[in-house]
Amino acid sequence: MKVGLSTYSLVRLIRGGEMDVLEAIQWIGENGGEHVEIVPFGFDLVDNDQLIDAIREKADEVGIEISNYAILANVIQEDEDAYKKEIERICTHVDIANKLGVKLMRHDVSAFSRPPEENIIANFQRDFSKMVDACTKIADYADQYGITTTIENHGFYVNGSDRVQALLNAVDRPNFKTTLDVGNFLCVDEDPLVGVKKNLPYTVMVHFKDFYIRPSYRDPGEGDWFRSNHGTYLRGSIIGHGDIDVWQAVKMIKDSGYDGYISIEFEGMEDCKVGSKIGMDNVRRIWNEV
Repeated sequence: MKVGLSTYSLVRLIRGGEMDVLEAIQWIGENGGEHVEIVPFGFDLVDNDQLIDAIREKADEVGIEISNYAILANVIQEDEDAYKKEIERICTHVDIANKLGVKLMRHDVSAFSRPPEENIIANFQRDFSKMVDACTKIADYADQYGITTTIENHGFYVNGSDRVQALLNAVDRPNFKTTLDVGNFLCVDEDPLVGVKKNLPYTVMVHFKDFYIRPSYRDPGEGDWFRSNHGTYLRGSIIGHGDIDVWQAVKMIKDSGYDGYISIEFEGMEDCKVGSKIGMDNVRRIWNEV
């Protein structure tokens, strides 16, 4: 097991110009990270081989691995030409993943932000064949590089353990698995421990985050709160400080025999360096305790 950090955790500093991705990698290595997950927010790797090479060189210099490459995507396009172009765009990012030297790449299949009323099972069933076709094409393209593509329980539509499993089983490719995000099940009001237990057999990458959770009828007031599909209030926290039973989630993952990358995603209101460092330290400590 190797604990590291997603560059997404430092996105405030990257987008604010206080840190670039190379400095982020340096910081991760200096603060106990064993790997870095590359999420291109605040920088762009398309047609940017110079930066791709620099990222690989910086990781080698710092002595950490590049674990995964993760991008947003949306194949649910009504126009057939737009649908084909989105698959082509994702395959371009598969090429980037190969240049980065990673063997794992996460891509979404639906827009992250969707109105709750659109996220119903009837729409999922309607869009299902399109998602299966796209994921199959992308996984087959990635196979030439020995890359495993993944779908994450991410967003408010293709989330929840059953929907993720339905897609995995329909695509039925050995190099198409899941990135298991411990916290994201809450976005669709699923108990994280249930989601973790159900999807662990399909998992090749783990994201750890924590949330403060407040019921839909109890408005917590100002702050970086957002709401689940059914109105529950959620706010990112430092891992171990929030309301998810992180100890039990870690134990379940460890007891399953998982021995891959664990990537910390910090999205709380605290200083992102502080939150990221404590998160990495806590997951490593808890892993050794349970």
